Amino acid sequence: MNNHIQAILWKQLKDTIKNKAILIQFIMFPFMTIIMENAMNMEDMPEHFFVNLFGIMYVGMAPLTSIAAIIAEEKEKNTLRVLQMCNVRAVEYLIGNAIYIILICMTGSLVMGLTGGYSGIHLFRFMLIMFVGHICSFLLGATIGLVSKNQMTATSINVPVMMILSFLPMLSMFNETIKKFSKFLFSEQLYLLVNDLEQIKMTLETGIIMICNIILIIVIFLIIYKKNRISS
Repeated sequence: MNNHIQAILWKQLKDTIKNKAILIQFIMFPFMTIIMENAMNMEDMPEHFFVNLFGIMYVGMAPLTSIAAIIAEEKEKNTLRVLQMCNVRAVEYLIGNAIYIILICMTGSLVMGLTGGYSGIHLFRFMLIMFVGHICSFLLGATIGLVSKNQMTATSINVPVMMILSFLPMLSMFNETIKKFSKFLFSEQLYLLVNDLEQIKMTLETGIIMICNIILIIVIFLIIYKKNRISS
């Protein structure tokens, strides 16, 4: 890890303590998971229900909103221009933020997994699924941050994307029409996987949908990245 990436990493870690809006994104769902797992005990409720549900909602919200807000805020305040003058490259900036956000999100995911009683291979599978989700969500959030001129614009784009990724998997449990649409989202497929940690049956459909989602997210990110340089 070079000095620029380390500097970005430590800068964001310090800013997190000051920025309550970002901080709450990282701790809200782990905190809710601890409360609901210990407070709710209903008959016929699936095992690990709140852990799995909040875990996917965490994937759809925390990385996406955090990186979008960070990039949009620093573009708005011209902090990125200062970093560029210090010879910090855009790729180094993104890598530093990715390490920072995904590390914190994976820590939150670990808290959720342990709260649900996962251990051994099941905990490893849970964490792997969450990691894939955090990467996808981070790239989407970075894309939103790149196209946003300020924090207000980022928020207006974030909200509908966040709602779709986070709530459709939950709503699909109760509505077949929604389920037919939501199955094409990576968050829905991850939710199906996290609900079957015992065996993790990766069907052909799941594999194709996940690969297409990942490729599409990367392609969109690269296109937007080329058109909207972080330093702009």
